[in-house]
Amino acid sequence: MWLFLLLAGLTVVTLLVVLFAPHIRYAAGGVCMSSARLDGKTVLITGANTGIGKETAMDLAIRGARVVMACRDVDKGEGAAASIRAAYPEAQVEVRELDLADTCSVRSFAQQFLTDFTHLHILINNAGVMMCPYTKTNDGFEMHIGVNHLGHFLLTSLLMGLLKRSAPARIVVVSSLAHNFGWIRFHDLHSQGSYNSGLAYCQSKLANVLFARELARRLKGSSVTVNSVHPGTVNSDLTRHSTLMMIFFTVLSVFLKTPREGAQTTIYCAVAEELHSISGKHFSDCAPAFVAPQGRSEETARRLWDASCELLGIQWD
Repeated sequence: MWLFLLLAGLTVVTLLVVLFAPHIRYAAGGVCMSSARLDGKTVLITGANTGIGKETAMDLAIRGARVVMACRDVDKGEGAAASIRAAYPEAQVEVRELDLADTCSVRSFAQQFLTDFTHLHILINNAGVMMCPYTKTNDGFEMHIGVNHLGHFLLTSLLMGLLKRSAPARIVVVSSLAHNFGWIRFHDLHSQGSYNSGLAYCQSKLANVLFARELARRLKGSSVTVNSVHPGTVNSDLTRHSTLMMIFFTVLSVFLKTPREGAQTTIYCAVAEELHSISGKHFSDCAPAFVAPQGRSEETARRLWDASCELLGIQWD
């Protein structure tokens, strides 16, 4: 059975590479050309201790923002913050503990954030897990859907009032090209009947796209925008749970984006002046990108919204 699941996971990855080869390039891809300053602005980035999250934190700090780096591993977060300060001594960066696999941690983080900050201008839901072995969060959710979607869903809901009071404000949801291979399995959202790490990841990335589109619909007229992004195929430690994926990425590293290159679309959606009123869209390489049909379904988006609220025990009108 394990061999079958392994081969199925590899098949998903191979299909991503083969079918979407035009989007996986040696070139760095799109670059955020905006010179917008963020002086006096507050930014919150989840998973900012490594990869594109860290690069995003660096860029926005250089633009003058006060950047809160929300990390599960505080020690690694402090190391990342120290490296940002070393490169840019004036950087206003601070680390706070946030474990998206634990709703108690999410609630505690949000409560303290609301106590300490009077504004939140940019929320970047960046943290994520990829192709990890079957595990559950502290609340019994399958890890991919629990961290990549439900954790951020809850965090965003708890901070929504502050975002609205800080408007104009932006939310950026980091998804993936993998959403094209995702299906929301409402009958088995937590993969208890069957589990494939690759497909579970794809489902969570589709959930990201659907969440961004439905949230944008609900926020229409509020001056809070939300868009999702595909960062590209980035050489980062996101593949740490899969030995074969790590080998795969190492062999093809010359064709992959660096974290700095992968962060460009996130940065673009966070700061570009021309996107001040654009919401509910999906971007890649700093340009509008294709969304799979299942990612454009309003019915699926609303059903996922309701299911997420029920699982988290919250009401979010």
